[in-house]
Parts: sequence; structure tokens; C-alpha cells
Amino acid sequence: MKIIIYGLGIIGASLAAALKRAGHTVLGKNRSRGPVEYALEHHMIDGEAASYEGADVVFLCLPPDATMQELNEDAFPSGCIVSDICGVKEVIEKAVYEKPRNYRYVGTHPMAGKETSGILSASEDLYRGKNLVITVNEYTDPAALDTIRSLAQDAGFGRIMECSAREHDAKIALTSQLAHIVSNAYGKSPLCSFVSGFTGGSFQDMTRVGGVDENLWCDLYFYARDPLLQELSGLIERLKEFEQALKTEDREGMRALLREGRLAHDRFFSEK
Repeated sequence: MKIIIYGLGIIGASLAAALKRAGHTVLGKNRSRGPVEYALEHHMIDGEAASYEGADVVFLCLPPDATMQELNEDAFPSGCIVSDICGVKEVIEKAVYEKPRNYRYVGTHPMAGKETSGILSASEDLYRGKNLVITVNEYTDPAALDTIRSLAQDAGFGRIMECSAREHDAKIALTSQLAHIVSNAYGKSPLCSFVSGFTGGSFQDMTRVGGVDENLWCDLYFYARDPLLQELSGLIERLKEFEQALKTEDREGMRALLREGRLAHDRFFSEK
């Protein structure tokens, strides 16, 4: 199968390398030249794509705005399967289905990555055993969906989830976007500059994803504004309960809050 991947950052280059290893012909495309040369030198791709001609599948591994622009160009071969990897999905679907297209769209979101970005962080094993979300709707072509499922398995994904774009955005607002906001805000404490030698796993877990690319993540937050606001407001209210217990020296209230959180934690890990 001939696959073209546009966007050779950590996500796109890792996908290219994994699919090439699986035996597919993979061509790369990037807005700057450096990542293409790196991918060629490190055998992540078979060649550079000057266009989408002859592609069976195209993966757009770009930020949301660039993805929607590319989807609107209609530069894909007729019948080609086009997929994106954006962390928001409802806005992408709206851009696709605003008019008839000659390509078949299937949205995906790899639940994998690192706190670093760029092709230097890419790896053909990045997706091994990881989760992949595929968004489906009444317009999804069944054969295209089967192809994306098969390619996901070839790339090494361990668990493939399917849902609507709206369900995806609601759940990712909690599991990804809110987590990045909390990490980013947590690291702004003035004391963070003076805790070297006092940190352990808890601090590292809380700060790991705080160093976000503000341009990309700002777009993600606003494209998922409604579900993210709901989750953020809920978190703020729950934190206020802890604050109130401390202010009033309510030890029993604090124990109750902690017990409630522990039981929620245990339920999540018992149901995974």
C-alpha cells in the first residue's frame, strides 16, 4: 500500500517508520526540508512526496488549522483515504463534510507521545501497545474504516477505540487537555524555582506535560472550548472543597474528600 504522511514531527515520523517497517511504501512530506532529510537518512520513509498522486492513504499529521486547510484543498486522488491525527475531532469533521469530497475521511487520534516534540523524538516503536481512537459517523466509508484499523495494527497499536467526534472531544478534554492545563498551572508556583533536591515521582508526574507548545495547545483548548470549560469548572469546584476543609480545619471533611477520591481512583484502575 502506498502511504503519504504529511508532517514529520514526532507523531508523523513515528507513524511513517512503523508503517514502513510493516512493509508499506511510505513517502514523507513536510513544510520544512530538514525533517524530510532526517527521515530519509534514518530510513523512516522510502522517499519524499511532491504531491499526493498515487496515494492509497494519506495521513495529515499537522496542527488543526493546517489540517483543515489541507482537507479543504481537495488535492487528493479520487477515492483516497485521508486521515488526520488531531487532538480535536468535531471541528475537523465539520470542515470535511461542509461540501462533497472526492476522498474518504477517517479521523484518528493516537494516544501516545512524549513531553518532547519533533522528529528527533520519533521512534518506530512509539505506538507499540498504545491506544488509538478512531472517530466514526454516518458518512464513514466501511472499507476505509477497515483499512485504517488494519494500518493501526501494522503500526503496533494495542487497543483501538471507536466513537463519535463529540464523544472523543468530551473525553479528551478530561484526559489530555485538562491534564496539560493543570500541569502548566502547577509549575507556575514561585516555589518551583527552589525545590531542586526536594522532588520525587509525584512532582515529576505533575509537571511532565507542563512545557506545552503554547501555539498548538491554545488552538486545541479553544477548539474544544465547551467540553474543556465543563471539566475545568468541575475541577475548580472540587479543589474549592479541599480549600474549604483546610480553612475551617475540618479534618473529617478532608478525610471524606480523600476517601471519595481514593474510591474513584480504585474504580478506574479496576475497570481498565
